[in-house]
Amino acid sequence: MDSTLNARPAPRDAYLKRSLGTLSRRIRESRVLLVGAGGIGCELLKNLLLTGFGEIHIVDLDTIDLSNLNRQFLFRHEHIKKSKALVAKEVAGKFRPDSKLEAYHANIKDLQFNVDWFATFDVVFNALDNLDARRHVNRMCLTADVPLVESGTTGFNGQVQVIKKNVTIARLKKYQRHSQFVLSGGAVRSEEIENLRREAQALKAIRASIGSEGFAQRVFDKVFKDDIERLRGMEDMWKTRKPPTALKYESLQEKTPSEKAPSVEAGVSQDDQRVWTLEENFSVFKDRQVVCLDRLSKRLKDLQANKTGDIEPIITFDKDDVDTLDFVACSANLRSAIFDIESKSKFDIKQMAGNIIPAIATTNAMTAGLCVLQAFKVLRDDYDHAKMVFLERSGVRAINSEILRPPNPFCAVCSVAQGKVLVDLEHATLKDLVEDTIRGKLGYGEEFSINTDAGMIYDPDLEDNLPKKLIDFGIQAETLLTVIDENDESPFVNLELVVEGRTKAAADEKSITLAREIDIPKKPKQVPAVNGTITNGTIGHKRKRDAEEVALPGEPESKRVAADGDNNEPIVLDDPDTGAIVIDD
Repeated sequence: MDSTLNARPAPRDAYLKRSLGTLSRRIRESRVLLVGAGGIGCELLKNLLLTGFGEIHIVDLDTIDLSNLNRQFLFRHEHIKKSKALVAKEVAGKFRPDSKLEAYHANIKDLQFNVDWFATFDVVFNALDNLDARRHVNRMCLTADVPLVESGTTGFNGQVQVIKKNVTIARLKKYQRHSQFVLSGGAVRSEEIENLRREAQALKAIRASIGSEGFAQRVFDKVFKDDIERLRGMEDMWKTRKPPTALKYESLQEKTPSEKAPSVEAGVSQDDQRVWTLEENFSVFKDRQVVCLDRLSKRLKDLQANKTGDIEPIITFDKDDVDTLDFVACSANLRSAIFDIESKSKFDIKQMAGNIIPAIATTNAMTAGLCVLQAFKVLRDDYDHAKMVFLERSGVRAINSEILRPPNPFCAVCSVAQGKVLVDLEHATLKDLVEDTIRGKLGYGEEFSINTDAGMIYDPDLEDNLPKKLIDFGIQAETLLTVIDENDESPFVNLELVVEGRTKAAADEKSITLAREIDIPKKPKQVPAVNGTITNGTIGHKRKRDAEEVALPGEPESKRVAADGDNNEPIVLDDPDTGAIVIDD
């Protein structure tokens, strides 16, 4: 009898151990964080489990939508409206029941996910489609000194890169666009003031008629007739192009009688793959059977009746909200008819207005596989062989790679010093932070600023803030303070301080202390150019603030910034000769 028939099957991890050798044990003992359980996240979670990763934590704020099911294979129709993170844990856990999975239906920016929590992981995987959240995760990983495997896709294109503090830099392929705004003065003519007054009165009358019988016609006449006729009256605009044609409510009403069967009218809105006729768009706009405007009016009235506080309620556009999508679709097509532009189906308009990035399942799967391959190098501490990998449909090769770039010494994101301050939040003042800690302990001079995510709280021109308590600026545990040295001679690199709350300080003890000593390097010398000032490849006019600093949210508009050409921060330059503001984002 053949002995192979009685042979016992190889253990599940046998082939992994043969392929990965000693690394398989490191993978099994690792603790990793996956941020995002969408297109890339589902594929990546499956890969991590089947590769043998022992402990995986999943964070995602989103819920499952019908449009997710074509590419996020862990989810089914019965999961719609449920948490992506929780369902992903439940379904993917069956792939490898002996792995430890933790799921959080939460925002990765919540305070519970602080720097100390990030520091407990061996590697973090970013699988987000939200730029702000991706930047937050990147900053937290740099502060916690945890390697990050960043990834993203759009259509057939994908990207994977490893980011490690003091080793590599975050770098995205850039598609820049430039726009120029010229601000000019001059007296405003009385005719223009009168036009503005009439416009305000017309809008006020329309708002007052919300929910009334004639509301749809008032909106229609204002947007598609009156405004168009006024625009058409500007004859100089139409010397070389076809002028717009205003639409008349009564004429379209005759072609779409209200006694038409409601079931027929409702069917127009549901037929999202076909391009509607002009009359059908008008019908969706105004008829009470399909009634996008009537539904929106009722919803707004309900919100106004139940509002709390002084903030007026509004209805925001959502591609998955049928009422708002119907309104945008029919309104866009009515305006297209006015300007003789090709109309689009409701499905096409949903893609455009919803800013839907085309997602392809195979691209997500390939990107997720590349993430795991790069993670192997991270766990081996082999950053010399880690790559920045691109998936590109064009060109000879579908997969291209570049070596990882070292941190740019001028970059306000990847070349910063980090530290932690222990703060008695009940008593500590801004003066304590400025005088005792930043100047007294860290050796800064007179010229520096302090910023939070909410904006600037101190610079030499804001000394009136010094007596205020830090809590008055919204500073609490886990707040990140950014200190920017503005000394012209040998300034420090930017410093990020994480706030940790502490008990009340003793009478002879400072209310703010350093958790540990901080080594803050100096910025390298800048190379002057023949024309203007050049800082790390960015040419601009010399201002009070040097070109390498980065604007923080909440700063006054007068504070213009320029950023390193290798990161994706905006470049904003004032041109003193023309008065133009050039924005490169």
